[in-house]
Amino acid sequence: MSSDQDNGTSSQHSLPLFSHLIELRDRILRIVAIVMVIFLSLVYFANDIYHYLAIPLTSQLPEGASMIATGVATPFFTPIKLTLVLSIFIAIPAILYQVWGFIAPGLYKHERKLVAPLVISSALLFYLGMAFSYYVVFPLAFSFFTNTAPEGVLIATDISSYLDFALKLFFAFGLAFEIPIATLVLCWTGATTPQKLKEKRPYIVVAAFVFAMLLTPPDVISQTLLAVPMLILFEIGLLFSRFYVQPAEENENSEQEN
Repeated sequence: MSSDQDNGTSSQHSLPLFSHLIELRDRILRIVAIVMVIFLSLVYFANDIYHYLAIPLTSQLPEGASMIATGVATPFFTPIKLTLVLSIFIAIPAILYQVWGFIAPGLYKHERKLVAPLVISSALLFYLGMAFSYYVVFPLAFSFFTNTAPEGVLIATDISSYLDFALKLFFAFGLAFEIPIATLVLCWTGATTPQKLKEKRPYIVVAAFVFAMLLTPPDVISQTLLAVPMLILFEIGLLFSRFYVQPAEENENSEQEN
């Protein structure tokens, strides 16, 4: 009799887990489908997309210089790779929506009200970081590189190397612009407080420059242009984190009074 009860109990516990795994699988398949639809819609324009990405560099090249392709299949696969990565970037809101749909049922009502703005803001900040790197960092960095080249050296960047360089900066700045979200989450979950973060500001400044050094190419311009916005975004996150911590403190005080 007891064995039958144990089997019944274990089946009841395994059923929710199994249903969660099925839901997770379905949401991952939806994400893959969305990315593939976007990719198939853009792949015809792959060469045009790469041309637009290369403008910050080609506009700084000396007269007569151009980009090159050192691999046999590089002219074909490099724009395709860019288009696939771009499809993932474009699908970020849909990806976050699927993640939100998976975790939302496990959150309390007040937690949903706090998390939803964070999910939307994280996507916007990631796009903002990419735009900042393309429109601000790229022109300054490539102008510096081309103007400091030794005399007699012809600048001819490989298209695959340039793509790797650009994607690395896109990811670095997109990730760095998530600092306000990370700050809010740390304070909201109780891992730290705004006051403690203020006290550790000197260490955070050093960490920002170390992080920028690891994520960007080995040049001072890119590292500085990443570290400085990181510090500004940290201060913004620190400012708004008070709104996420204060309600919890007020609730605790009210409960103690009752």
